[in-house]
Order: sequence, then C-alpha cells, then structure tokens
Amino acid sequence: MHANSARLFAALGDETRLRLIARLCEHGPLSIARLTEGSKVTRQAISKHLRVMKKSGLVRSAPRGRESVWQLAQPTLDEARRYLKKISKQWDEALVRGH
Repeated sequence: MHANSARLFAALGDETRLRLIARLCEHGPLSIARLTEGSKVTRQAISKHLRVMKKSGLVRSAPRGRESVWQLAQPTLDEARRYLKKISKQWDEALVRGH
C-alpha cells in the first residue's frame, strides 16, 4: 500500500481538498455546483481538486442527469484508516521502547 498511500496522503495534504472531503462526509454525494456553494473557490478549481482526489482513489463520480455527482470512496478511506492505525501503533511501541 506504500505507493498508493503516498498518493492518497498527498491528496489529503491540501486545505481545499480536506474541506471537500469534510463536505462530502457531512452531506453525502454532491455535484460540483453544490461543492462550490459558499466557497471562494471556482468550479474549475474544484474540478481540478476532484480529479486529483479521484486519481488517488478518494472519490468517485457518477452521472446524475446533466451533472456528475461526487462521493467518497469508502474502501480507500478505510484503507487509509487502517494504515494510520498501523503507523500509530508503531509509534506508540517505539515510544514505549524509548522510555
């Protein structure tokens, strides 16, 4: 998972993308128009961020009428959660050994 993890965490390393993830977590699947509402970020910029997130496996889109609706890709988020849990455990063990 290391190569995929690097791409995933690089995608999460942007403030705008983290806000998009938060909105999708809170509201479920949304169109680009809905993701842009109340934001100072343009639709074009949101589209670019969504493409980066799609490439990392964080989100996926599905056509709904004339728009695409974006949603979180739960398997990728679950994989990231497992990876972070593993790293956290390793850090805890290293700290215990260090004392």
